[in-house]
Amino acid sequence: MLTHGMGFLMKTTLILPDNLVRALKRRAADRATTLSAVVAEALRLGLEKQPPSELLPLPVYRMGAARVDVSDREALYQAMEAT
Repeated sequence: MLTHGMGFLMKTTLILPDNLVRALKRRAADRATTLSAVVAEALRLGLEKQPPSELLPLPVYRMGAARVDVSDREALYQAMEAT
């Protein structure tokens, strides 16, 4: 196991799409750093993003009373054929 200023480093294998690896390598070259450093930064930033603590309410629509009894199959067929 390797050590680094932040603690221990673990070597692992990831299977990534080719286009993603090329983009990561370009970013590493642009920043004059290693592929590992770019991947670690991207993962760290992704993990720091917290999901919303509360789901947004769904919209409510007032559409009036039902025009057909949904438990009556024949009534449903007739309603669908009428449109």
